[in-house]
Parts: sequence; C-alpha cells; structure tokens
Amino acid sequence: MKSGFFSFLPELGLLFVGIAVFFLVPDDLGLATRVLIGALFALSLDLVLGYSGIVTLGHAAMFGVGAYAAGIFAVRVSGEPISGLLVGALAGAAIAWASGKLVLRSQGLTSVMITLAIAQVLLELASKWSSVTGGDDGLSGIQPKPLLGLFEFDFIGRTGYLYALVVLVLCFGLLRRVVASPFGLTCIGIREDRGRMSALGSDVPRHLTMAYAMGGAFAGLAGALSAQITQVVGLSSLGFNHSAEVLVMLVLGGSGRLWGAILGTVTFMLVHHMAADVDPFRWMLVIGCMLMAVVLVMPGGISGTTKRLWLLMRSRENQT
Repeated sequence: MKSGFFSFLPELGLLFVGIAVFFLVPDDLGLATRVLIGALFALSLDLVLGYSGIVTLGHAAMFGVGAYAAGIFAVRVSGEPISGLLVGALAGAAIAWASGKLVLRSQGLTSVMITLAIAQVLLELASKWSSVTGGDDGLSGIQPKPLLGLFEFDFIGRTGYLYALVVLVLCFGLLRRVVASPFGLTCIGIREDRGRMSALGSDVPRHLTMAYAMGGAFAGLAGALSAQITQVVGLSSLGFNHSAEVLVMLVLGGSGRLWGAILGTVTFMLVHHMAADVDPFRWMLVIGCMLMAVVLVMPGGISGTTKRLWLLMRSRENQT
C-alpha cells in the first residue's frame, strides 16, 4: 500500500462522491443513507467471506444484534450516538466471537447451516423477549441526541446521511489497512489453502475466529447506525432475507475486493428501488436475472470485470 497522502486517495474519493451525492440528490437522502449502511454491512461480509473464506447465511445476526443493542442503549441508557455505535460494534463482535467458536469447528454445509440456525435462534429470542426488544412491533422510541452535541438529526435526513458517510469512509479506510496487513494476508492464505497455512505454522482457528469477530463488529456497527438513523429496529434486521440480500450485493460487486462490496450495494439497491417502483410485486425477477447475468458473464463481479478490462487496456497500450 502506498505511503503518505496517496494512501488516503481511495477514502478521499469515496468521501468526495458521497458529498457530491448529498448536493446532487437532496430529495433522496433517505435512499442514499440506506445505501451507505448497506455498503458497510457488505464490507463486513466481505471480510468474513471474501477475504477469510467463511461461508455464512446468517450474517444478519450480527447486524440485528448491533441494531438492538444500540437501540436499547439509546432508550434505556443514553442517546449519545458515538457511544451507541461502540455498543453496537461490541455486541456484534461478541455474538460473532461466541458463535464463531461453534461455526468454525465444522466446515462446508454443516458450518453454513449452523450460521443460519444461530440467526434464527436470535430472531425467535428477539420476537419472544418483547419487554426489551418490542417483539413483533419492533423497538421504537429511539431518540439520538445531537451528534457531537451540535448537529440535530433532522427530518430530511441530512445529518443522518453525513453521519453515515463519515462512518463508512472511516471503516473503509480501516478495512483497507486490515486486509493489507500480515493478519489480512494470512486470512487470504487460509482462504486459498487452509491445510498449507496450518503446515506453515499459522494458528488457523484463531485467525478465523478473529476475522469472524471483526466482521461481526463492523456488521454490528452498521446495525447500530441503522437503528440511530431510522430510530426503529424490526425483526427483519435479523431475518434470513437480510442475510441473503447482502450476499447478493457481494456477489454482484465481487467478493474479496472492498470496492466490490460498495459497487455491489449501490447496484443492488438502485436496481431494487427502480424495479420496485415499476412493479412492487415482481422486482425480484429483475434482481434474479441480473444476478444470473453477473455469475455467467462476469464471474468476478462488477469490480473483477472492471479490473480485467483495465488491465487489458493497459496491456494493449504497452504493446502499441
């Protein structure tokens, strides 16, 4: 990774695009904020699946737990946003660490089913524990205090959007450095060949558990952000559909590439928004066709295909 000012160019580019969206579509900041939160959630899954090779169908468990933890903290303890984010991140990391001990003891289909089962158990727990979570009605009454004591969360969503943008940029920068670190490179090696990395002396279970917990922390952070900005937490945040959607986002954008998680989220949510506006009952048909096209024509996702085209153009330029 380049040093100095140039090492921050991707983060600055993401920040610039986010600010441009703020001024270009001021009437659609609600959708734009959901895209930012979805992108952070997709980044957390990319760390777990794309870089560490841990297949999961229950990643929404960490998102939902983070959302409920931040929401309950805001209702019962304090509405201060930054501390609420930390509570959500810690809750997501704790659930991932505890469940990872069970998930990572097995491999293949068994491991995938365990992740799904854990998410369903947490969903039922949230549904039954209505005195704390609000049950089927959801957790409401979340009133975050002004951000940094200065910026009120307005009805239009300007503060919420900029808040989500800054959190996403900071997390993106942190994740870029994590995946480029010796720890991140070890996770990539484990993804490629677990047996060889174990033979080289790597503590594979410890590395995977740490990666799973780190992914859970970022997912919990995304959940906390969602709870604070929307000011409500529903059972859908823990549901299988949420896990499936973020997996589709990652496949569309390209797993194992942080930019892919962001591009996939933007593509999925914009197509979802436009298709649902045309036909609220059959929008999934469009998503399904788009997913099949990406898998068949662009197996590396949008980011992988873009990279290959760029390298092809560069090679042709060098030949000429």
